[in-house]
Amino acid sequence: MDFDLSEEQRLLKESIDGLLTDAYDFEQRKKYMKEKGGWSKAIWGKLAEQGLLGLPFAEADGGFGGGGVETMIVMEALGKALVLEPYLATVVIGGGFLRHGGSAEQKATHIPGIVDGSKTLAFAQLEKGSRYDLHDVATTAKKKGNDWVIDGEKFVVINGENADTLIVTARTKGERRDKTGIGVFLVPANAKGVTKKSYPTQDGLHAADISFTGVEVGADAAIGDPENALPLIERVVDDARIALCAEAVGLMDESLKTTVEYIKTRKQFGVPIGSFQSLQHRASDMFVALEQARSMSMFATMAMDFEDAKERATAIAAAKVQIGKSGKYVGQQSIQLHGGIGMTQEAKIGHYFKRLTMIENTFGDTDYQLRRVSEGGGLV
Repeated sequence: MDFDLSEEQRLLKESIDGLLTDAYDFEQRKKYMKEKGGWSKAIWGKLAEQGLLGLPFAEADGGFGGGGVETMIVMEALGKALVLEPYLATVVIGGGFLRHGGSAEQKATHIPGIVDGSKTLAFAQLEKGSRYDLHDVATTAKKKGNDWVIDGEKFVVINGENADTLIVTARTKGERRDKTGIGVFLVPANAKGVTKKSYPTQDGLHAADISFTGVEVGADAAIGDPENALPLIERVVDDARIALCAEAVGLMDESLKTTVEYIKTRKQFGVPIGSFQSLQHRASDMFVALEQARSMSMFATMAMDFEDAKERATAIAAAKVQIGKSGKYVGQQSIQLHGGIGMTQEAKIGHYFKRLTMIENTFGDTDYQLRRVSEGGGLV
């Protein structure tokens, strides 16, 4: 199989790498964190200008018809630069729901705003006690004539503070952990009955806990079947896991590069510590872990097109297992080789490890993904 990038893909990589090299060093990132919602609207505009926000959407919907490889390229670059902007929440997850399950009207209403950068989205899914189970939904959506009334609470909604539209999972019938009776709804963030409590997360992003109290939305707010949306949710979340794998590879790549540069210049006993054989071995092991993660990220990207849902889910779970293991190893070794400075807020290496740790725990940690692989009959 040919793993080389096409000419168009290489140009895409060069384009986003060039943009982020010019506009997104670590000191600039600190300034962006202080903006409302914790990210830069100017950078978001530049991503839109380069067509990156419209990348995965069909040309008929105003996008550029990119696939999994193009998303992988973008997410890896975003990871290298430690980007704060809500590409995952808006383009990958929000856009994923629209691409896989949205009606023609829903696509026409929301996709143009995503593409031009005027609209961002957030996925309100996590609840108290639900852990990583996507079917554990207590928030309710009850019929009122042709409309729906949503009540419940969602937690750690990334980009929840700034999002224009919330994508909310809610139960339309059945008991809390039933796998049927779940719907997905588009809810305006400023709708009556929506209240938010915003806060920064450990990796520098911003999230919100959101309450829905008698929030009324129209019949056209439901994406797909409001009584059987779990397969759609699982598909979109698997797309998000693939994107997170690619982002983690970018984070690990930059962590290794930064660490190697540091041990080449940091001196002890009058010589660079990188001359010590034991540290060279540790850097080599970091490189192996990175390349294992890169291979599995590519595998997950290919798995996006698997027709069998179970086979696709198992492959993506296996990839996230390796990403979790490699990310933990590369992150820990990076901190160790930097010494005490690696634990400070001023050193960027610690921020890379924080983001890797958050990725490992997003949409299922390593233990959870191992269970998914086992249930799917696969081996890691």
